[in-house]
Amino acid sequence: MLTVWGRSSSFNVQKVMWLVAELGIAYEHFPAGGDFGGLDTPEFLAMNPHGRVPVIRDGNVVVWESHAILRYLAATYDRGRFWSEDAAERSQADRWMDWSQTSLQPDFLNGVFWGFYRTPEHLRDMRAVTANVSRCASHMRLLDRVLADQPYLSGRELGLADIPAGTTLYRYFGLEIERPIVPNVEAWYRSLSERPAYREHIMVPFADLKGKLDY
Repeated sequence: MLTVWGRSSSFNVQKVMWLVAELGIAYEHFPAGGDFGGLDTPEFLAMNPHGRVPVIRDGNVVVWESHAILRYLAATYDRGRFWSEDAAERSQADRWMDWSQTSLQPDFLNGVFWGFYRTPEHLRDMRAVTANVSRCASHMRLLDRVLADQPYLSGRELGLADIPAGTTLYRYFGLEIERPIVPNVEAWYRSLSERPAYREHIMVPFADLKGKLDY
């Protein structure tokens, strides 16, 4: 059985849990990190020397880093919709996954969600927050242009490309920030919101994280 370590409110853990649910993989979940702690134990550090979640164990295989886990799960449990044997087709998902990790996630998760929502009001750098909100708006307009011609980043149906960027949407549309008009992104979000796996693992209330800077 697959074993997953991480707290359900962790953005990176949510990506993994969403795909696990989409693939219908039986799993055991151990909360770790945040109030649960456990990341600095010898046992956990033996699995991930960085002391971060998510971490999975699948038989004798241990994988850490959320996107590495996504690729591992797709390659191991789904040769088709989420994982293509064709390198060119796989690269389409890889591009969006890498873009999400290097552009969207730093600007939204680190810059806006952490800088604004998770930082106590008296400690916020609103100049930086405003700049990050603006960059996120640019990212959403880019996604809106792409989604004008297809319902998912992966094309005609949900695929691996949708997981990292799609995970941001519940929080992005749930914050009191300025947002551009992006009807195609909103339609994509509505479609994702209809999926049981997305509702269970991504649409997780995050009010307990407000003003809380620790992991």
